[in-house]
This record gives sequence, C-alpha cells and structure tokens, in this order.
Amino acid sequence: MARRTGQVEHATLIDVALEAGVSRATAARALGGYGSVSPDARDRVMAAASRLRYRANMLARSMKSGRSQTIGVIIADIELAFFAQAVRGITDVAQAAGFEVILSNSDEDETKERAALGVLIDQRVDGLIVAPASVSHIEHLVDVVNRGLPLVLLDRGSTSVGVDLVVIDSHGAAERAVHHLVELGHHRIAILMESDAALDARSATASEAALADAMTSTLRQTGWAAGMTAAGLPVVDELILRTPYDRDSARRVTARGLAMAERPTALLTTDETMTLGALEAILDAGLRVPEDISLVAFDDPSWTTLLRPPLTVIAQPVNELGAAAARRLLARIAGDERPAEVIVLETTFIMRGSTAPPPSY
Repeated sequence: MARRTGQVEHATLIDVALEAGVSRATAARALGGYGSVSPDARDRVMAAASRLRYRANMLARSMKSGRSQTIGVIIADIELAFFAQAVRGITDVAQAAGFEVILSNSDEDETKERAALGVLIDQRVDGLIVAPASVSHIEHLVDVVNRGLPLVLLDRGSTSVGVDLVVIDSHGAAERAVHHLVELGHHRIAILMESDAALDARSATASEAALADAMTSTLRQTGWAAGMTAAGLPVVDELILRTPYDRDSARRVTARGLAMAERPTALLTTDETMTLGALEAILDAGLRVPEDISLVAFDDPSWTTLLRPPLTVIAQPVNELGAAAARRLLARIAGDERPAEVIVLETTFIMRGSTAPPPSY
C-alpha cells in the first residue's frame, strides 16, 4: 500500500492507514482497541495517528459501540499541584486506552459538582472519576450508580456510594509525621486543617468505617491525634487550628496559633493551601524555620525545595493516584464486576531542613 507522509488537515482513518502502510481495517482495529493486530502494526498506526493529529469520529463510534470513548473527571481545584498531577495520571492512562477526558472543576462546591455531573451525563461519558466536595451529601453520586454509569471516587469519598475509592493513607502519614517531631523533642505540635465536623476533632480511635468515610483533612487530623496519643501527649483543642479553605484564612488562623502564650514548637499542615498560609504567618511573625518552629507539610510541589531551608514533606504518589483511578474505571467500563474496593496508596516521608529540635525557652 502506498505510504503518505506529512500532516493532513482533518485526517481520516484512510489517511492514517496510508501513513502507517496498513489496511483500513487494521488501522481501525488498532485505533479502536479491538480484534487482532500485530504489535508492529499497532505501533505504526498509533505513530501515524499522532503525526497526522487524527481524531476519531466519536459520534459514529458511539453509535456503533454504544460508547463515546470519553470519561468525565470532576476535581476540587485544578490550580492545586495535587489535582493537576492527579489529572495527568488519569489522562495518560485514559488516552493510552483510546479514551479522551472531559474535565470539570467544582471549587469544593456541591452545587457546582451536581451541575457538572449533569453536563457530563448529558455528554454521554462512559464513566466518571470524582473527587467529591462532601462525604455526607452523596445522593447525586448514588444516582449516578443507579443509572448504571461506572464511577470511581478519588482522594476522598464514602463507601456508602458503593463504588471504588482510591485514596492516600492520610491517617498513617500524619501519625508518622508526629512521631518524627516527637523524636526531635517536640511536645507542642499543632495541626492546621480545613474545618470539618465529620469526626470528633480529638478522636484518635475512630472506627475503620468512619475513617473510610471521612474527608482527607479529617483523616490527617485523626492521624495527628493518634501520634500525639501514642507519645503520651495531650490532644487539646487549642492545638487544632481549624480554618476555612483558603490561603488568607489559613494565614490568619496560623497567626492566632503563633500568638498563644505557649505557642506550638512544631506545625503539621494538611495540604499545599494550608502550607502557604502558614508560611506567610510565620514570616509575618518574624519567626524562623526551623529555629523557632518546625514545619512538616503534606504535598511536595516543586517550590518546596526552593525554600531555604527546603521543607520536610509527606510526598504523595499523586500521579499514581490518578492513574489507579483511571485503570479501575476503565476496567469497570469493560465489564469488571468485582465488589467495590478501597484502594489505599502509601506516602513517602522526606526529611529536609524545616524540622529540628525545639527551641529552649
């Protein structure tokens, strides 16, 4: 078959077949992910499709197969490095399987989340990945399941929805961070977290079911409490710095904590937004890290190594979090009917320069 080179405007399946030097049927099987195609032919077809910027006619494909080859993703805040990396993991897996991703941002707002779900369902997506704004108001997620649409929950969620949940071991990671600080000699260890009344804020022994159905910030708080309890330290409300979820509020709440008569000597922040607000408050107060206060942060965006000293962090496998959610969703779309699972990924504690023994008063 004659081979065509160069980019073709609005390339068709025939153009891809000619470019790859295969038949139209072979190109269709390779791009559609069905039937028998040799590895060499599949590689040539995928390379040709990439060179020609080929896009399948999704409407025609959906009419034939009943699928749109798209998945919908609703995340909380695309501006955060955490969610941006998770989406990258999702799209890499989805696109490798021949699916496109339609992304929506909820801003942690249940009303926006419900609206986005409606739009994505109307777009006839084959499945959904959602980082829900709430673990208690889940009726709209249950409705998705009742429609028969595959759904995977990302980063947080409720087992009551009856679908797969892919999360980080937030409880264990926070407990290990407290253990590190205690080993350095700290007794006054505070935690900065988003306001969340899902669990008793001082609980270190919540049931496994309750922990599975808690928001991420609450899981990190229960881990902090467990670490304090294990060290024989009191778990007191004044060390739990609760804040609305925005950077300026985090700064103001941290400032109040630093103004205590007996201020904390160490601080655990539960995500990037909390960390940025805390750092601003520490600088505003004229304090030094770690000489005056030690800091451990969840998340490891690139800027944490640019600070002096660089931050001690709890690094999360965020790309893999998204990839694992996508793999599970694609399996469900393909007909996997195993019982729903909670898939828990482990974190990595990276000790840098922002933790040290407490100052002597």
